[in-house]
Amino acid sequence: MKTIDAVTLKQMFISGANNLYNHYPEIDQLNVFPVPDGDTGMNMNLTISSGAKEIANRPDTDDILSLASSFSRGLLMGARGNSGVITSQIFRGFAKGLEGKKALNAVVLAEAFLAAKEVAYKAVMKPVEGTILTVIREASAALADYCKPSTSIEDAMNYFLEQARISLDHTPDLLPVLKEVGVVDSGGAGLVRIIEGMALAADGKFVERNADVQAAPESEKMVASPYAGAKLSEDEEGYGYCTQFIIRLGSPEEGKKAFSEKTFKKFLQTHGKSVVIVRDEDIVKVHVHTLTPGNMLNYGQQFGEFVTITIENMSEEHRNIEEGKKATDYSIGPSESKKEEEPAGPMKEAAMVAVSAGTGLDELFKELGVEVIVSGGQTMNPSTEDFVTAIKKCNARNVYLLPNNSNIVMAASQACDVMEGSDISARVIPSKTIPQGMAAAMQFNPELGPDSLFTAMKGALKSVKSGSVTYAIKDTDIEGVHVTKGYFMAMKDKTIVSCVKDKNEALFDLVDSLVSPSSAVLTVILGEDVSEEEGASIAEELESRYGDDVEVDVRPGGQPVYSFLVGIE
Repeated sequence: MKTIDAVTLKQMFISGANNLYNHYPEIDQLNVFPVPDGDTGMNMNLTISSGAKEIANRPDTDDILSLASSFSRGLLMGARGNSGVITSQIFRGFAKGLEGKKALNAVVLAEAFLAAKEVAYKAVMKPVEGTILTVIREASAALADYCKPSTSIEDAMNYFLEQARISLDHTPDLLPVLKEVGVVDSGGAGLVRIIEGMALAADGKFVERNADVQAAPESEKMVASPYAGAKLSEDEEGYGYCTQFIIRLGSPEEGKKAFSEKTFKKFLQTHGKSVVIVRDEDIVKVHVHTLTPGNMLNYGQQFGEFVTITIENMSEEHRNIEEGKKATDYSIGPSESKKEEEPAGPMKEAAMVAVSAGTGLDELFKELGVEVIVSGGQTMNPSTEDFVTAIKKCNARNVYLLPNNSNIVMAASQACDVMEGSDISARVIPSKTIPQGMAAAMQFNPELGPDSLFTAMKGALKSVKSGSVTYAIKDTDIEGVHVTKGYFMAMKDKTIVSCVKDKNEALFDLVDSLVSPSSAVLTVILGEDVSEEEGASIAEELESRYGDDVEVDVRPGGQPVYSFLVGIE
């Protein structure tokens, strides 16, 4: 076919989203660093699924620009992590490239993907080659050279896919760390899966979602390179999430699959524990403990639409129940569906929003004056929409966002862009670690003018050196350090200081690498796997080693994944 309309473009978008969904666990495993944060596939999947949901029920009378713009808007609001934000910007650029176009032929398609590249690069302050950006740049340039008015859409998309795969295979040559670990770029791999799904739909081979994405055959894997990550076992302690949701079942006419309680329960039992399903006519209530709540939500949505969603860290939930409390009502989980409340009272002059995971960390930020906590962190990145909701909930004229993770800064920034033109000014304090976020929050003074307050909070980030201790998910050698699966790594930013069997030894290695003659305060935040007794012993040892030179502050944080978070001021 020489041209396509909005109906066909919608099928291509949804097919691309479905194809990524079917392969996102493979993308998650393309993890360079051996830490439990392989979530690129999940972030991109949730991002593009948000776009697909936005256009699923749009009328067939749409034109190509309004369809592409709606898809882009869905991606923007659902964007999670850097990879998700860049993906949303790619399709934002694609939509911009269709402005003024009445029909979409191969030449217009190529121009749209060139515009996609331009917008994506502009969204990143310091573009890095060997990433998803390289794939969209090289593939779109090749497509523009290839397409002529006589080129069919099928040929154009297949050529685009071929060039994207070539570019992806080339990413390790541009980014040495990829070559060292033996993987291609995970974000680029995700984009290739999206393009693949779009190309298949253009050929009339629409991609449906697999019922069980974990069962993808070995022959269908993206690359021959060994994967750099490993899936966590359901038996590993302390990293699960209590996931509960209610679905109102839909019909095939609404694009929903027929519901089988037996099949549904089997899927949940395969990927989770403590499964409870209750059905009342067209309403299904689900409870499951799982390491991958996104899997549960994506699977469930095939059968209907969500009425409510709640995701809680299980250790937090357990402590709250023991204390007779409900989940903290100021927390907004990454995938929670909450009704937007009308702000009460007059607007405050200034407020803070912080990303946090762990009851202890939540309380620390509340003590520092944070108005709204957005639940999330290394393995559960909040979306742009989560930040927008949090900003509005502050009921303040000026809102300062503390993402506290390098993979969350872009989503927070995108939320601020969404708020432009409203009566709320939102700005990101680009904290990349919890200690940085705490240092910035300590500078919060609503009596300062907006610009002065922003400068003071941002300036505090430079006063902090950060590190962490977490466990290794695989055996590897990286940057001259041998890493053993299950051992604990001392991480100074992205540099592995040591990998040892004992987490306390890793902590002392880390602190030794961070402390300098100019150090004044040492803060250690204890994870959920560190008992109160261990914490007291660690505090005593740190006082003995460093107390003469620095002030030692050891606090419970309750965070998952990281046994210790360390900050030096």
